[in-house]
Amino acid sequence: MIDDAHCHFFSTAFFAALAKQRGGGDDAASLCRELQWEDPGPAEALADRWVRELDAQGVARAALIASVPGDEASVAAAVGRHRSRVVGFFMLDPSAPDAPERARRALTDLQLRVMCLFPAMHHVPLDDDRTLRVVEAAAAIPGAAVFVHCGVLSVGVRKRLGLPSRFDLRLGDPLGVARLALAFPQVPFIIPHFGAGLFREALMAADACANVHLDTSSSNSWIRYTPGLTLEAVFRSALAVAGPRRLLFGTDSSFFPRGWQRGIYDEQRATVEGLGIPDADASLVFGGNFDRLFPAGPPRMA
Repeated sequence: MIDDAHCHFFSTAFFAALAKQRGGGDDAASLCRELQWEDPGPAEALADRWVRELDAQGVARAALIASVPGDEASVAAAVGRHRSRVVGFFMLDPSAPDAPERARRALTDLQLRVMCLFPAMHHVPLDDDRTLRVVEAAAAIPGAAVFVHCGVLSVGVRKRLGLPSRFDLRLGDPLGVARLALAFPQVPFIIPHFGAGLFREALMAADACANVHLDTSSSNSWIRYTPGLTLEAVFRSALAVAGPRRLLFGTDSSFFPRGWQRGIYDEQRATVEGLGIPDADASLVFGGNFDRLFPAGPPRMA
C-alpha cells in the first residue's frame, strides 16, 4: 500500500492567483499554455484527474494541498468528490484579518484536515500572536493537524513565470514548531522535506515533541547543503530519532502531464529497504501512518 502525504492541487484558482500577481492580462489558461502544462479545468475535473493518476500508479490515498491562500474551496470540491481517496490540506496566511475564521471554516464546513503554514512566504514568525491564533483555531477541531514548512523554500512555478519570491528563510525554524507542538500536544504537527535543510533542528523538534512528524517528500535536494550527507543517512537518523511511526512518505507531486513522481517513490523505497528495517515499519512510513492520522470514513461532524 502507498499513501502520499504531500501532493499539490494546482487548480484553476491557483493559476489565476499567479496570473493576477504577474499582471499583463494573463489568465489561468494562458499560464498553463506558457508552462506547457495541462489546464486543470474545474476543480472536480482536476480531482478526477488525480484519482485516475493514483489508480494508474497504485497509490491508495493522497494529500492534496491547496497551494495558494484562499483556495480552500477547490480542494474541498476534490474531497467531496473522492473522500475515500484524498485528504484536504490548505495553505493559510496568518496575517489575513479573517485567518482564524478561515481556518475554522476549512476544518469544519469544508471538511479539510490540515492547515499549512509557510512562515517564510507570508512573513509571519512562528512565535507571532497571529500564528498562535490560527493554531488555536485548528487545535479546537478534533482530528485537525498543522503542517509547517521550514528551511529553504523554493517554488519552481514562480521561477518559471518570473515571479519574485521574497521569502524570509529566517522564519522557518523547526524549533519554533517544537514550541507550538509543546503548547498543543493533542495536535499532530508535520514538518515537510525533513526540515528542508534544517535537518538537525527538525530532529531536535521531533525528539522533544511526540506530536511532531516529518514528511519525506520531494527530491530532498537540500541535502547538498550538508557536505557528505546522503538520503540513506537522513532516513537512518530520522528513524532513530522519530521512529517509524512519525515519518510520512510524500513525493511533492503537483502538475500534469508529469503527474505522480514515481521516481521519488522508487528512490525512497529502495533507500528504506536498504536500511533493512522490518517490513511492518516500512509499511508505516509508506502508508500506515497517513491512514492512522487521517482515517478514511464519513464526513466529520463540525
